[in-house]
Amino acid sequence: MDLLKIIEERRSIRAFKSDPVPEDLVRQILAAAAQAPSAINLQPWEFVVVAGEERRRLSRRLLKAYREKNISCSPGNVKPLAATFTSRGVQSFEGMKPYLDEMGLDFNRFINEGSCNFYGAPVAVILCLDNAFSKARYVDVGIALGYLVLAAHHFGLHTCPIGLITAYEEDVKEALDIPQNKDVVISAALGYPDWESPVNRFRSSKEAPQTFVRWIE
Repeated sequence: MDLLKIIEERRSIRAFKSDPVPEDLVRQILAAAAQAPSAINLQPWEFVVVAGEERRRLSRRLLKAYREKNISCSPGNVKPLAATFTSRGVQSFEGMKPYLDEMGLDFNRFINEGSCNFYGAPVAVILCLDNAFSKARYVDVGIALGYLVLAAHHFGLHTCPIGLITAYEEDVKEALDIPQNKDVVISAALGYPDWESPVNRFRSSKEAPQTFVRWIE
């Protein structure tokens, strides 16, 4: 498939089929993700793949943690955001809400519990970074995630990057036996989309380049 077509078509999926994903396919996707560039080729990312009953067990633990701690999805900003950014979040909320209304679901509950459940995807990929690295290497992990979601699309799978699990990092580490010297950076739900679910008709809009590109010549 043409790369630009993949970039244009890719979207975050929030309802997956339970159909298992072949292990060989996951390995091919991760091999492609590992081709991402990184500072002086450190390749600092580490992938933890959770599938089947182990993924469901992890989700049960995350849902329990969410209901106890009630830490919700947020942009994670440390200062008030400019209206330009907040308006995009409002647009996403307003754009998705009609589909969730059709399903009889509350937006906040759906997003938070859905994130903890990886939206029902059969596979979750947890991206980690050894804490010997500085936080600057989060950039490299982010690039690898970008490669991962595009490679998945190439192979006929879909994804949804999920950051909420970092709020429950200790639960993730304990459930998956991840060493304490590894930081949980982000995760991705991976699987086959359920196109019959109304929420998958939603697609967030993207700003035109002229709104965020500044040319200096």
